[in-house]
Amino acid sequence: MTRIAIAYHSGYGHTEVLAHSVAQGVRDSGAEAVLLKIDSAAQDFDPLIDEITASDAVIFGAPTYMGDVSGVFKVFADATSRAFFTGGWKDKLAAGFTNSHSFAGDKLHALTSLAILASQHGMNWVNLGVPPPNVPAAERGPDTLNRVGAFLGLAAQSDNVGPDISPPAGDRETARLLGVRVAEAAQRWKRGAATELAEAA
Repeated sequence: MTRIAIAYHSGYGHTEVLAHSVAQGVRDSGAEAVLLKIDSAAQDFDPLIDEITASDAVIFGAPTYMGDVSGVFKVFADATSRAFFTGGWKDKLAAGFTNSHSFAGDKLHALTSLAILASQHGMNWVNLGVPPPNVPAAERGPDTLNRVGAFLGLAAQSDNVGPDISPPAGDRETARLLGVRVAEAAQRWKRGAATELAEAA
């Protein structure tokens, strides 16, 4: 079975809601979702790195704090140099999601940081694949898919309320669709690699 790791940090629970929605999308596509929560900068990251190494793809998630990924996620990213030096993640698929209070909040910068992390590992980035809504901004309600209008990955918006309320349904569904997209891409990628090996044999 195709295995998708979801490695994420969540400061207040809102990004964790998205991680679980991404995982649901992975499962809806018939793949295995492995949720890897980054709890603190002081934790042992080796088990998470090993889980990603054993997976076919990874979806990174972090809140956007001060215009970039959270500091806790950045400590994790630095720790992945162990996999970088061995090429352990080369040619895997990767994608990403982020979340912040504002509609902009430089979330693109955070997504770019995630994509660069994947690129440094030699991974292949999967974009969101959900078009922005073709409606006036005033009509972009809480059920609207990709209501922020991102392309590189999922950019969600959460109000200063509990994660049981925010992010809204549209952002959660967009997260699920990201999980579907990555899982389906990983399944195709894995089949292609298996075919190539069979033809070479």
